[in-house]
Amino acid sequence: MDMRRLAVVVLAAGRGMRFRGAGHKLVQGLGQTSVLGSTLANALETGLRVVVVCSEALAPSVREMIAASDVVVLPERGLQGQVLPVGMGHSIAAGVSASGDADGWLILPGDMPMVRARSMRAVGEALLQSPVAFAQYRGLRGHPVGFAAELYSDLIELQGDEGARRLIARYPSAGVELDDAGVLVDVDTVEDLHKLRAQLQPQL
Repeated sequence: MDMRRLAVVVLAAGRGMRFRGAGHKLVQGLGQTSVLGSTLANALETGLRVVVVCSEALAPSVREMIAASDVVVLPERGLQGQVLPVGMGHSIAAGVSASGDADGWLILPGDMPMVRARSMRAVGEALLQSPVAFAQYRGLRGHPVGFAAELYSDLIELQGDEGARRLIARYPSAGVELDDAGVLVDVDTVEDLHKLRAQLQPQL
């Protein structure tokens, strides 16, 4: 496996149903950018290819940071107006399929703006020894979760909201202990966003 040929797959197609604020949680302001903007900036800092799976509404802003060829848009409705599934499993499958020539994938939810670039790379390096690797902080499992190329067929068949949990359980996996609490921090609710903004305020 060539570390340089890993891809970071950022998942930004979910509807964020637990966020009760005005607008989608990923477009909420955070520092000088947005929640998603911060996540993408950190992913780009790795120097690895970044592929973003997003909704049609978010695509224009994503393309301001990511090459159009690496933006995968999942429609929310079908031709008959029916609501289409956009679970984590579907998003992972779409992102991996769009970067099938990669040597492995680091899966990162778009609502995790505090994961450091070096943490992502550390998980990527662990894939040299294990087919599955994941970030952890003080023994707690977080993101990103990395998968080597040998799991491609399994990844592109994922569906629903379960994500890749069954693959982590099925294959040997390595936890990468990191000094980065951000691997556990996501923005699911308005309260999460307020807490994160308060933590960042002294740095702004």
